[in-house]
Parts: sequence; C-alpha cells; structure tokens
Amino acid sequence: MSASRWGDAFRMLTTLLPPTGGEAEIAGHDLRRDPAGVRRRIGYVAQSGGLDPACDVREELVTQGRLHRLSRAAARERAAGLARDLDLPPDRPTAALSGGQRRRLEIALGLVNRPEVLFLDEPTTGLDPGSRADLWDLVRRIRAEHGTTVFLTTHYLDEADALADRVVVVDAGTVVAEGTPADLKTRYAGDPAASLQDAFLAVTGRADEPVAI
Repeated sequence: MSASRWGDAFRMLTTLLPPTGGEAEIAGHDLRRDPAGVRRRIGYVAQSGGLDPACDVREELVTQGRLHRLSRAAARERAAGLARDLDLPPDRPTAALSGGQRRRLEIALGLVNRPEVLFLDEPTTGLDPGSRADLWDLVRRIRAEHGTTVFLTTHYLDEADALADRVVVVDAGTVVAEGTPADLKTRYAGDPAASLQDAFLAVTGRADEPVAI
C-alpha cells in the first residue's frame, strides 16, 4: 500500500475520512455506525503537527482539554499532569521547543482525553537518535502505565521490531503477513535473530513501505 493510500486508511480508522469499504470496530464501537463513540475513545497524533507557535505548552493542553469538554479546572489539572509525566516545560512557548519536545507535546495532546486507543502516524520521522529513543520509551510507558493500545505506523523496521506486540504488513491494499516480530522473522527470514527488515523484504520485495503496529 502506498504511503498516501495507507494515510487514507489511517484517517478512516480515526473517523477523519468516511470508510470506502469493509468493517472495523475500535474500542468496542463500530466505525460506520458510531463514529462519535470511536472519537470519544481514541487519541490521534498526525505525522505533521499543528501546534500554535503563539501558545505555550500549558495553553495547548488546556485548550485540548476544553475541546474534550473538561471543566477549566479539570483541563488545567490534566495539563499539569501530562506536562509533568512527559517532561514538558509548561510555560515554554511551543515555538521554542526542541523537535523531541514538540513531538512529546503532540502525543500529550492525543492523551488529554485518556484514550483507550492511541493512533500514532510515523511519530519519530525527522527526530534525532536521542529524541527517537526517548519517544520509544514514552510509547512503552503509555502502554505499561495506562494500558493504552498504541496503533503505530512507521517506516523504520527496527522501530517496529522494538515496540510491536503485533505487526501487520499491508501490500497493495492487502494484508500479506501478520504476527509478532519473532514469528515473522522465523517464518519469512528463517531465523528469529534475523532483522525484521529481512522478513519484510522476503514478504513484499520492498523496503520503503510503512508498517502498521
């Protein structure tokens, strides 16, 4: 599946585009019949952020909380907790944040409503190695501490190998392989110690397509 087609599928799963076919249930709610129920239970972090450079971290988080119909006091409390948990400076303008801090703030915005499922679209693209490693740790913390299901796309096969409980490989709009990273490496590369890149190439013959986790 091309990056643009996969992007459309991702936006369908997050109710930003109407489904063109098939069925899906997310957090117990039917995507077609109850998109509002889906939206209440998910967080979505797009590949490119939309932070307001005129706002500071606290203002962005409080505004997001208010959009989710939290009271002003509850929104401020949620903002303070997320800034603390994700190591964000609450009074710093978003324009002054580093690349890694901006990405953490975007993920914090996706967590304001305490979603059951968090969708992350290529969250580490463009980050330096240190910020990328920090974001891996953050994804692990979100899963471990909050029990959140993280649905993540990535072009980085080492990222899928490090973070995924289950990998789904989609080629030309069709699921061609799925399983744990170890299963896929054993089945397609013949060795659980192989790289997921080897397994991916064996399945698709291409190395430039995103993977859904």
